[in-house]
Amino acid sequence: MSKVLTLFVFLFLSALCQAENVKTIYFIPGQGSDKRIFDSLKIESNYKVKHLKYDTLDKKMPLVELANRLSSVIDTTEKFALIGVSLGGMISAELSEIVNPEKVIIISSAKNRKELPFRYKFQRIIPLFEIFPARVIYWGAKILQPLVEPDRNKYKEAFKSMLYRKKPKYLKRTARMIIRWKRESNLKKIIHIHGTKDHTIPIRNVKNPDYIIENGSHMMTLTRAKEISLILNKELSSL
Repeated sequence: MSKVLTLFVFLFLSALCQAENVKTIYFIPGQGSDKRIFDSLKIESNYKVKHLKYDTLDKKMPLVELANRLSSVIDTTEKFALIGVSLGGMISAELSEIVNPEKVIIISSAKNRKELPFRYKFQRIIPLFEIFPARVIYWGAKILQPLVEPDRNKYKEAFKSMLYRKKPKYLKRTARMIIRWKRESNLKKIIHIHGTKDHTIPIRNVKNPDYIIENGSHMMTLTRAKEISLILNKELSSL
């Protein structure tokens, strides 16, 4: 009986340790993408993966309010990490001070509004985007995406599909959200991965990125997934 009891105690303690070490990764896509932006990443199998969505937005909702809304679906009783791309990275920066993740990793993004390019800062003062109907912004995004980020042509159909499924009102509201973003500082725990050929958020605007991907574009989570995966697994292994 003592051997059976010992075995039972060992199995119970093993299960308890495993439960304590469970880690969840919350992926947050960008403004013109969805969870498919993460499809080519190769993340180690010992993590649970969940995708956060924010397709429905209230009019003039600020970014911090969206982060507060998304915080309600995050299980803070276990260790977890946030990985956000573009606008998803900005949301992650806000969430980092709400839900206290073990690690925050942002890709092709900005840690605060100071890292946004001039066109966003200009429209904060002179909000030209407010003049245009949502449908004009929608068609503008469809035209400009392949011109601004030609690297997306490696996965042309995937990027077209992700962008074309967005509603015009959503694109205008997320544009307003970025332009009106108030965050001026960020937690030091944020790990920033950025590409040298990112034309949407040029690397010259980014202060001290932790990892620089040579010739990496704004779309590199999908187009340079192998390199991004190596970095993610390295960072996540330290949780």
